[in-house]
Amino acid sequence: MAEPTPPAQPSAPATPPAAGVAETAAKVPERNRALRMLGLPALPKKLPSRNWMIFWTLSTAISAGIIYDKREKKRAIAKWRHAVEHLAKEPLPNHNALSELRKITVYLSAPPGDGLRTAQDHYTEYVKPILAASGLDWEFVQGRRDGDVRAYTAEKIRRHRKQTDNGEAEPELPEEPTKEEIIAAHRKLRGIKDYEGIKGDIVIGRHTWKEYLRGLHEGWLGPLTAPPIPVPEPVPTQDIDGEKLEEDKKKEEEAKKKEEETKSKRPPQPRPYNTPADYASSPLPPSIPNELSPVAPVREPHLLGFLSTPTRMYRFFNRRRLADEIGRDVAAVCLAHYRHFSTQSGEDQQYEQERELAWEEKDWVKTVWKEAGDEPEHVKEREKAGITEVVRAKPLVLDPRIAERMRRFELTKEDEERVAKIAVPEEEIEGWTKGKFRQLYRWGKGKVVGEEKRSNVEDVD
Repeated sequence: MAEPTPPAQPSAPATPPAAGVAETAAKVPERNRALRMLGLPALPKKLPSRNWMIFWTLSTAISAGIIYDKREKKRAIAKWRHAVEHLAKEPLPNHNALSELRKITVYLSAPPGDGLRTAQDHYTEYVKPILAASGLDWEFVQGRRDGDVRAYTAEKIRRHRKQTDNGEAEPELPEEPTKEEIIAAHRKLRGIKDYEGIKGDIVIGRHTWKEYLRGLHEGWLGPLTAPPIPVPEPVPTQDIDGEKLEEDKKKEEEAKKKEEETKSKRPPQPRPYNTPADYASSPLPPSIPNELSPVAPVREPHLLGFLSTPTRMYRFFNRRRLADEIGRDVAAVCLAHYRHFSTQSGEDQQYEQERELAWEEKDWVKTVWKEAGDEPEHVKEREKAGITEVVRAKPLVLDPRIAERMRRFELTKEDEERVAKIAVPEEEIEGWTKGKFRQLYRWGKGKVVGEEKRSNVEDVD
């Protein structure tokens, strides 16, 4: 007998979902169609946190400032390179005659509190590109110690005076001649004449500028022979036992041996032939010209110290202005446009040479002024370093007869207008990344479009 089927139980009524919650849960957030077609993820619905926003804002601002300044610095240097590059294309004069070409002298020395490498990097970055574009020849005068530039400048002038004042056409070479003396003797034997035009000097930094002016005055107003070295007066000593005297002598001998071992192979720095107090009583030599060779003082800002970080950062982000100012001075040297220095003016009645680059002294380290004292400790340190005269820390003294004969390089209005019209191509100043993208674009365009084919056969028709 078939079992009776149980009666169907009534199904429980379905609970209706909540009106708002079920609809929002079932819907999927719609993506941007354009991003979806490109395969890009959906954009975030909220901004990053406050700390991330601060980090990315500062990073972007600093990176943009560095990139922009570097780009504009390249543009400024390229502009002044284009302003003098026509000099390299000019033909050389006097093809048949043996004569020396124009040569510029670049004076640089180690800034206070730092080494010579800092000055060399400054020259390589701002000065060298313009000189190289002009096609001119130049030589270096590098000073590692205080007074090296002064000694070289004075000795160069004295050598010129000996040949003209005393009539020494062919002075005898010393036992250990320098490279310049050997070259000068070789040129005289070959009959090579000196350059008769304007040569010019470039002096980098206030510290080098003070030594350069001191060397000019020493060379033109000082004697041709070195003055006798003053002998110190013997100091009376008390009676001391013989054993102590022997011990002191042994210590002195050991110290001298150590000094000789540590001494460099460079020749010692010659002592100055006169002092600033002797300028007024010194007569002018008959060989001094009415106008000295023009000179261009070039700025070299050099600031050290942790507390000076804000100033250093400001200068770091504005190197484009420094490149433009230095480029203007170096271009004036290449184009050989000059004027006389202005005479005494202002409340202090100072010459223009005294005010030139005077603001750089505020950035010097304090040890420059302390070590220039007459204390026995500082005197011994200078003797060990081979410094015979302190020039940088002393005030600048000028003789009116020398100051009025000096000239400085400066661009004319016509040159300023011509340089203002120079447009630097974008490819010269772009970075590595943009340059590679430009090459890739040109390569792809050449593959797709194809290069124009030119036939060597002319159209007969």
